[in-house]
Amino acid sequence: MAAELQTLDSLPRHSASQVKNKWGEVVRQVNRSGVAAVTNHSTVEMVLMPAAEYERLRGELGALRAQRQGALDELTQRFDARLALLQQPDAAARVEALFESRGQVAPRPKAGASF
Repeated sequence: MAAELQTLDSLPRHSASQVKNKWGEVVRQVNRSGVAAVTNHSTVEMVLMPAAEYERLRGELGALRAQRQGALDELTQRFDARLALLQQPDAAARVEALFESRGQVAPRPKAGASF
């Protein structure tokens, strides 16, 4: 990810009237600073940015969404695998046997993958 996004309070500001009446100046300022806030009655209502920056942000958002979806897909796959084990015909008997063993499991469990 590229540069950090500035907070709304730290952005250069232009009133809606300035944007309407002095569009060329606003465009030059946005091209210099990369972003500008448009205000209406001193409240920021929108942010102007170059189209290239917008597309870069869209690309980063898409990558983040794909990463999140990949993690969700992996969790779903793990859940489905565990659910399939619990839906096997002998699952109830295995769980009952586990409870009846009262912690006396043979063979003894190993502690971690490197044990």
